[in-house]
Amino acid sequence: MSDVTSTKTENAENAEPDDGPPRLTRLTFHGPLSEERATRIVRRLAGAAPRTVLDLGCGWGELMLRVLTAVPEARGVGVDVNARDLDRGRRDAEARGLAERVAFVEESAVGTARGPADVVLCLSASHALSAEEPPRHIAGALRELRRLVADGGRVLLGEGFWQRPPTPAELSGMWPEARADEYYDLATLVDLAVAAGFRPEWVETANADEWEEFEAGYQADTEVWLAAHGDHPLAEATRERLDRHRAQWMSYRGVLGIAYLTLVPA
Repeated sequence: MSDVTSTKTENAENAEPDDGPPRLTRLTFHGPLSEERATRIVRRLAGAAPRTVLDLGCGWGELMLRVLTAVPEARGVGVDVNARDLDRGRRDAEARGLAERVAFVEESAVGTARGPADVVLCLSASHALSAEEPPRHIAGALRELRRLVADGGRVLLGEGFWQRPPTPAELSGMWPEARADEYYDLATLVDLAVAAGFRPEWVETANADEWEEFEAGYQADTEVWLAAHGDHPLAEATRERLDRHRAQWMSYRGVLGIAYLTLVPA
């Protein structure tokens, strides 16, 4: 799911009253990331023996919490502007005995002074680091990530890219004002990371199963709620939102990719 679609959809969800549909309880990660890939990524990041972890646009910070679990000496800070996700992160940290080692902070990541950190996570949140329009914001976000990571540390960047050029018909079915130049291809994305002062330790991309698990899980709670609450005051708006997002997904399915780049500051 694109950053644009995600942000607009979540703003609507955050405005819903407490008796509305449940929110994202089927998702472990807020993105197309499998347990198997997450385990490998955490092992790789933990191998750098970090003492500090900074998660930008953290949401509920699942991957950060796993890194902290794997490295008992480490402490973490998650930054986001979504209060509901931050509350979920705090509850998860408390349940895992990590509350004393992690802070979830409601603030913008733009120009943040919370670095440098040994591990910096930025998963589908590069738009939070730069005011530039997509895709030019990526170069600025990478420069910020280089500033925020300690020498010898690691950055994990989760970033969208076009798996192939979208057709006009596909673009017309995606999020509003979707453009063919809105994302780079994977090679360009990696080249931008190198130009910003990184070497790519690991380049990997979400597969079709991870995308389907994410997109289905993203809507599943609300679909089940709607099936049982067709006469609820929120039902009509919820139905429109679900149907719109599903149609968008079917348009970018197999076209929009997510890369996970493990980057070493050069």
